[in-house]
Amino acid sequence: MSALTVGHDPGQNWEDLLRFREEKEWPEGSKVEIIEGVITVSPSPSNNHNEIAELIHRQLGVIPFELGIYHEQTILVPSREGAYIPDLVVAPRADVVGKGEQCIPAAAAELVVEVTSRSNASHDRISKVAGYAAGGVPLYLLADRWAPGGPTITLYGEPTGDVYRILQACKFGELIKLPGPFDLDMDTSAFPQD
Repeated sequence: MSALTVGHDPGQNWEDLLRFREEKEWPEGSKVEIIEGVITVSPSPSNNHNEIAELIHRQLGVIPFELGIYHEQTILVPSREGAYIPDLVVAPRADVVGKGEQCIPAAAAELVVEVTSRSNASHDRISKVAGYAAGGVPLYLLADRWAPGGPTITLYGEPTGDVYRILQACKFGELIKLPGPFDLDMDTSAFPQD
């Protein structure tokens, strides 16, 4: 199954759209996001996709205890009509645990990690880059398995409005440097290339 979009009433406001997303029954295992005001339903990721997310998570394990690493934590960016579900989010535990919510505001995240899927790579490369920047996420790491020139990993930072600066970009197999609070050289040599 490839990603599909679900139409909605153009007159719906942001809260109605969120409520529709949360209350409707979706196919089991699917990822349901709101991207630029459109509900997008994606199939569960492939094993290689999950392996890349796992390898990134494992390397992030050196972060301070006050920060947690969360899988598929919904990030809200109301200004861009976005409810994104990245592969990994690093955020202060105090902003996530005990809140009784399913979502956190984008500004709470220290780092967001997306691993592209073939069916919706353009969302991760275009819409979500702008959304995470607009939401104030300081660092966005994109592992793009389907990049036109071959698999790449790109670190975006220093958001201004809905634009990031590219801090570093390299091919799978090279090291990418994450600045503080991470201060680590992430090894991408084990990332599967399908």
